Parts: sequence; C-alpha cells; structure tokens
Amino acid sequence: MDVTPVHELPTLPRRARDGHKGTFGTVVVLAGGRGMGGAAALCGRAALRGGAGLVKVACPLDVQPVIAGAYPAYTTVGLPLHADGSYGEGAADAVLELARGAGAGAIGPGLGRGASTVALVRRVLAELPEVPVVLDADGLFAVSPFAPEFRRDAPTVFTPHAGEFARLTGAPAPTTDADRREQGVGFARACGGVLLLKGAGTLVTDGARLYRNATGNPGMATGGSGDVLAGLIAALIAQGLSAFDAAVLGAWAHGRAGDLGAAALSQTALTAPDLLDYLPLVFRELESHW
Repeated sequence: MDVTPVHELPTLPRRARDGHKGTFGTVVVLAGGRGMGGAAALCGRAALRGGAGLVKVACPLDVQPVIAGAYPAYTTVGLPLHADGSYGEGAADAVLELARGAGAGAIGPGLGRGASTVALVRRVLAELPEVPVVLDADGLFAVSPFAPEFRRDAPTVFTPHAGEFARLTGAPAPTTDADRREQGVGFARACGGVLLLKGAGTLVTDGARLYRNATGNPGMATGGSGDVLAGLIAALIAQGLSAFDAAVLGAWAHGRAGDLGAAALSQTALTAPDLLDYLPLVFRELESHW
C-alpha cells in the first residue's frame, strides 16, 4: 500500500507575546456519563495542559457538580436528563450552541453507550460540520461500524485501541504490525479522517502518510490514559495544527510524559493523572526548539 512514512515531529506553534485566551483556541469536551466523571475531568485538564486557551466541558446534569469540582480552570455545562438517565430534550442543542465557533471538540471519554447517548453523538457530528473533532472511547462506539454517513467536512481524528478499531471496521482486530499498517491506512482513506491506532508503536495515518510513535511504555496501560490523549490532541488542533500533525505530536507528547513519569514513579505505579503532571516538562522540551 503506497503511503509516505513520517519521521519528523511537527513544530509546536509559537505563542504570540500579545496573545490571550481567545488566541489559543477553545476546546469543547463532551464526556463523563454517570460513574465516569473522572474521564471528563482528565480530558478537560489535558486540553488545558495542551495549551488550549479555554476548555468547556459538557456533561450530564447530575454529574456536573463532580466534574466542575474536579478542576477549577475549565467551565462546565450540565445537559438535561430524563428520570431514567437518558438525555432529555435540548441536550444536543446545548452542545451544539456551546461548540459553535470552537477550535476543536473531544467527544466520548466515559460518555456511555445508551441509545440516547449514541443519538446525541450522531446528531452533534451531523450538525457541527465545521468544527474538528477527536472521537474517543464511547464516541467511537456511537459511530461503529463506521458508515459513509458519518464522514464530515471538518477534520475528524479517530483514536481507537485494537478492540475499538475492530468494532469500527467490522473486521477482526489486526494481529501483526503489517496488518495494523494496512488496515489503518485503508480505514483512514475510507473515512476521510485521521486514524490514531493505539498500542505499542501507536500508528497515525491520514491514508497518505504514516507515523509510528516510539515514545510510551506499558505503565500507560491504565484507565484514563486515553482520555488524556484525546484532550491533548484537541488542544493542539485548537491552536492551529492540522489534525494529522496534532495526532502525531499528541501521540509523541503523551508517550513522552509517560516515559518521564515512569522514570520517576515506576511503570507499575503510573496513573493517568501523572501524565498531566509530566506534560509541562514535555512542552518545555518542545518550546526549547522555538
């Protein structure tokens, strides 16, 4: 399969001295169903650590106090619910209003897989064609198996692990590196977006280019790690990187934070919030090349 290998990291955008929070982009996060508020908090915090000027988290109304209390630097919007916990009238309208004009969205971490959640995600994707979106976790579930009607005009980054990728494609999960490359490139071409296929040697492809990430370690195989990655990529898109470049730089920075964290804390004890603590050191490295 004809594809151009990518080895160089994209350059982190230099921050203008007269910049303000509006300059560095707004990220809207749709995440955090009942019992999964931590996923939304991790994603929102990662978007801020990744340099976004503003982060707004949309979440179920009854989870909002938990997510709002988890971190003071993002804002939250509670989405109406029915008594059974399904999304009520106006939930999609609230997300769409929040996201219009945003630099990027991150959809899916801990969101849930109920019928109303799937409908919410699909409507947001259909009626928000101009905003780049990172689809992760339950956001991927909502569009699985991927069909042509889910193609969008704006960039879309898919961030599945092997099992989620199998669900997206409707085919068995690839078991070799060659299969991962072939199936990954093929999916990116079919969906018209960017695929970040997680795993040892995470792959990023837009169907024409292919990057294999070399950072990261087994200590990152822990709950919440992917939520951090989704928020990080969305932040980089909001600051002006292309979807492919944001996915490449996000994968590298995420893994580099994990490597620094493991060196200090051990792979065994590494947790997702630790990645947030080490991202500043990673961005200091990247800024040293300005």
